Amino acid sequence: MSVAAIFDSAVTLALGILSLSFLVTIYRIVKGPTLPDRILGLDMLVAIAIGFIAVIGIKTGYTLYVDVAIALGLVGFLATVAFARFVLSRGKTEDDIITEAREAAAAARREAKAASRSGAGTTTGRQDND
Repeated sequence: MSVAAIFDSAVTLALGILSLSFLVTIYRIVKGPTLPDRILGLDMLVAIAIGFIAVIGIKTGYTLYVDVAIALGLVGFLATVAFARFVLSRGKTEDDIITEAREAAAAARREAKAASRSGAGTTTGRQDND
């Protein structure tokens, strides 16, 4: 086997592994379940894109791709920091919101059950001003 054949095989294998990791990361972004999971997936996409750029740069021999990969790394880092600050300033995660909604639904069910037992379930408590 020649060096060129091994090189081409390694590049093809690297692109295949990067493609598989890209698909798995896209699945994680779509599936979630929380916003921090999606942000982490987007950060991983940036890392995979840098890998793609590096492999293509090695395959073609253009050194300009290294500069593009560095710039993408910087932009990806800043985007991740911005998303993290957004999550922190938001204060609540999706899990907190779901927990609050479940607690509110349970409280509403308890109130409805108590109202039906006391016989007050037949009136709505609203008055018409006609």
